Amino acid sequence: MLAVVQQAGDGYTARFERAFNHSVQQVWAYLTDNELLSTWFSELRVGELREGGSMKFHMPGGGDVLEMPILEMKLQSVLEYTWGEDVVRFELYPEVAGCKLVLIEKLSKLIDHTPRDLAGWHVCLEVIGALLDGRTIESRKDQWKHWFERYQEALAGLRG
Repeated sequence: MLAVVQQAGDGYTARFERAFNHSVQQVWAYLTDNELLSTWFSELRVGELREGGSMKFHMPGGGDVLEMPILEMKLQSVLEYTWGEDVVRFELYPEVAGCKLVLIEKLSKLIDHTPRDLAGWHVCLEVIGALLDGRTIESRKDQWKHWFERYQEALAGLRG
């Protein structure tokens, strides 16, 4: 299911929801444990896991490391940090058969790169689900291409 993208104030939000048949603790580990984090987002690492701490984005090819401040962190519940000019927020909710993960990207504006990022987050969430289930996704690149086209179509209506 595509993220729901809508106008919010001066910007936009993209909201992804996923239900996992795994505990909040298991899903939280994929968001915050560097060893597990690297299995679904190879460039991303936790610097210091606390409000005021940071996430680190290692540019591909061994380039710069971008520090992204953690704006809010509630253990096994909320992780929010800057993402360039935007903000990424993960929320976890316990449910009877596992947990619900909500990913909200607060977008300052819609740009040509936005569908690429949304497709990327979409695939990342699919990969987390597969890893939790002990599965692999054959081609992340093919998955990304599919979702990129869908997000391009979805955002074309918002940008007019």
